[in-house]
Amino acid sequence: MKKFALALTLATLSNWPANAQQPLTLQRTITLPGVTGKFDHFALDLKGKRLFAAATGKHSVEVIDLTSGKVQQSIIGLGKPHGLAWVASTNSLYISDGALAQLFVYKSQPGGQFELAGKLKLSDDADDMVYNEATHLLFVGTGGSDSANPAQIAVVNTAGFTLAASIPVATHPEALEIDPQGQRVFANIAASSEVAVIDGAGKAISNHWKLTGASDNVPLAFDAEHHAIYVACRQPAVLLAIDADSGKETSRVATVGSADDLFYDAALRRVYVIGGAGEVHAYRVDALKKLQLLGVVRTAPGAKTALFAPSQSLLYVGVPSIDSHDAEIRVYSIASARGNQ
Repeated sequence: MKKFALALTLATLSNWPANAQQPLTLQRTITLPGVTGKFDHFALDLKGKRLFAAATGKHSVEVIDLTSGKVQQSIIGLGKPHGLAWVASTNSLYISDGALAQLFVYKSQPGGQFELAGKLKLSDDADDMVYNEATHLLFVGTGGSDSANPAQIAVVNTAGFTLAASIPVATHPEALEIDPQGQRVFANIAASSEVAVIDGAGKAISNHWKLTGASDNVPLAFDAEHHAIYVACRQPAVLLAIDADSGKETSRVATVGSADDLFYDAALRRVYVIGGAGEVHAYRVDALKKLQLLGVVRTAPGAKTALFAPSQSLLYVGVPSIDSHDAEIRVYSIASARGNQ
């Protein structure tokens, strides 16, 4: 399997155009003194110009003022924060905590500080989540560690902050993504090498799509224009394009190792894969819906999680603290590459 992955990587890189430019440019680096360990997911408050970072090593969520580049507040007292969701309409930050098996909601106060507004008991290893703006439902992947904590997707009604449903899945859910027009939620079920499709009302699973020749599928993204989902796998390290109706694979290319985040850039028809091997791989989706490597940007070892902000044309990449170095958020600009589609 490893030999296959290496061969696929070399074959893909050999087709990288000689005149290709870097798809991302480092714009700024935000240093976070005192933040140790790894990052998990991020969220963004565009209006308030705040970035939220789940600092799992510090057991906190860091609220970063993007104007000053300073930490505005550390939300502490958490176990292992994983997923984050910012709901602008209610000024609410949702935090899934894998160690405490809870979902927290914090409200932004007039002075800019966050205060705990509620908590909801979930299963262990509460992880990634996605918010449906149309239905006000929040989908959270949980459980799967043992028979006492079965894998499921919790559906939370944010209007009343109540558990609306628990949808069983085969093994622990990783990334979740939403199709807002089709009102569906896609969930990577990594240990089972499949993608589960959930109806937008949060009542049941409508489809199971089994992957072929690839497993440990952690991140995914939805592409409305091409009606596709993109799934990055770790065994081997490949990126798949899958038809969002049939579940059939339409394209496959090598990608970065230990992929943990993935985003689709609708404006440029690009896919960005972020991996713990310390790279971001950028791909173009061509007219035939095939994936073509545009370039590789070196980041840092362990920098596997990120957040893409389409309206800003920015990619925020979390760099964990290593040895005596402080943790960082590296902000990459995509605007400079817009003429190079």
